[in-house]
Amino acid sequence: MPLHPDNPLIVQGDRTILLHTVKAQIGPDGQLVKDEHGNPISHEHPRYAEARDALSAFAELQKSPEYLHSYRVSSVSIWNAAAIGLTGDSILKTLEDLACVPIPRNVVVDIRDWVARYGLLRIERFESGDSKMRFQLTSGDKDALDSVLGFPSIAKLIERQDDGRILLGDLARGSLKQALIKIGYPVDDRGGYTEGDKFAIPLATKTRDGKDFAIRDYQASAADAFHQGGAVTGGNGVIVLPCGAGKTIVGLAVMNRVGAKTLILTTNTVAVSQWRQEILDKTDLTEEDVSEYTGESKRVAPVTISTYQMLTWRKSKKAEFEHMALFSGHNWGLVVYDEVHLLPAPIFRVTADLQARRRLGLTATLIREDGKEDEVFCLIGPKRFEVPWKVLEGRGFIAEARCTEIRVELEPSLKSSYGAAAARSKFRISSENPAKTGVIQNLIRRHDTGRILIIGQYIDQLNALSRHLKVPLITGKTPNDVRNVLYGAFRSGEEPVLIVSKVGNFAVDLPDADVLIQISGTFGSRQEEAQRLGRILRPKSDGRGASFYAIVTHGTRDQDFAQKRQLFLAEQGYSYEIVDAQSLSDEFDSASINRTPDCSA
Repeated sequence: MPLHPDNPLIVQGDRTILLHTVKAQIGPDGQLVKDEHGNPISHEHPRYAEARDALSAFAELQKSPEYLHSYRVSSVSIWNAAAIGLTGDSILKTLEDLACVPIPRNVVVDIRDWVARYGLLRIERFESGDSKMRFQLTSGDKDALDSVLGFPSIAKLIERQDDGRILLGDLARGSLKQALIKIGYPVDDRGGYTEGDKFAIPLATKTRDGKDFAIRDYQASAADAFHQGGAVTGGNGVIVLPCGAGKTIVGLAVMNRVGAKTLILTTNTVAVSQWRQEILDKTDLTEEDVSEYTGESKRVAPVTISTYQMLTWRKSKKAEFEHMALFSGHNWGLVVYDEVHLLPAPIFRVTADLQARRRLGLTATLIREDGKEDEVFCLIGPKRFEVPWKVLEGRGFIAEARCTEIRVELEPSLKSSYGAAAARSKFRISSENPAKTGVIQNLIRRHDTGRILIIGQYIDQLNALSRHLKVPLITGKTPNDVRNVLYGAFRSGEEPVLIVSKVGNFAVDLPDADVLIQISGTFGSRQEEAQRLGRILRPKSDGRGASFYAIVTHGTRDQDFAQKRQLFLAEQGYSYEIVDAQSLSDEFDSASINRTPDCSA
């Protein structure tokens, strides 16, 4: 491969990919052009956006400093790329086209090997002599098959037959796939599905309030990519779309295509209620057809919606999970996992036994902070469809968003305790920095006609802020009826500012929210950052954009983790403008400004 010094990528032998975001300006004399201070002048690299979008299909962003982004290629990232049709040749062609230096030979070999391993082993169905449906592990590569069968973790899950067949029981499908992916062999499961009890789910052409309703083109494409016309090559997998892009609608489209009784699992009771409202609004199902299975109501219907917390509840750590029978006690044709990146371990274990059911995962990001992306891959299925956030923003399907990180100094009275604290305590002290309060007040002033959500991690911090600003607070302990009243007041404009705890990360359907102020978060959680931005990405009726603010304490653990949190959004094309708190304060003078909070209390 020849050198292309103007290209933005460097592929390294450890499978790290470096992406130059800027390019220095060169003068007619071939020398660097410098400003009046002697600093080289640079501009965005002309192929940066192209490279960023291409890499998102098969690599994961690791770091995003201002001028040089770092990605990593892994087996799971390549297998997900293979699942949506990318080949080893197409991935390597992309890298060669964008790289400025030759790609190391070991990286070429790794990528080709990983792509080749996707689907090398297959689970297939066959009818035995006793008319029972059985499953077998097959491969077109006898050496590969013999190699994996030598592992004790694999041998205990299969039965070798005299005719050479490698058989496994129905309930061993998930366990076998888990064991095989751990040794580097993702399985193409073509064992098919139990159809479940048939139940038609027709989509409406008008919503309950008389508005026209139709599936968007990318939503239909996502549903088709999952269902694949009912073929055994489809029927399982994950759809990745940004918050506000209509993942619930994709779920409805899949339910329509499958046409069977459906179990939907989501994150909390608010999400359960919103799913039910969407189903009743955008399908022809009746209220009797759709039930909620929660602490307040345990009715089972052809479409039943529950929470992960409900199914994993038990009286003690050694007690049985009392509600797991919801999985096995009914003949579901489809199980939908909302926010699939949050699946708890007990749900993974049950899902391992549910491989005969069609399984749809919905998420804005496949990132799991516990590193269990391979569990999602083999038990729910591979990524079937994804659209970059910026593409949908450009088409007007999600709001245009501006992200800003505002840095404040640590309150002087806290500096000694911060210096003496352990690492975890340092993070909390800097996250709860009282100096953030003044910034919040100024942001409320700046957006005096907006709908503002303030979100944070620490309840004490949120309680103090609620009292100070005289603004309502919603936490996990807020009763559902009170939450619904407050959400309704926010939608109507009666309460234009609302403070929410982590319960606001998911399933808060507040389409008019256009400003989100993040004052603390869960360490370096990239998925949480994405979910929080998603709270304000629904398109606004008047076309206005969205503003996302992260307030962090300068030079502390708070700032360190903020940089990690921003990685996924940087990969999607969002950049953070970094400003200091004083520059924001300078916008305002002592004059009275509309809707300034009364903070005299």
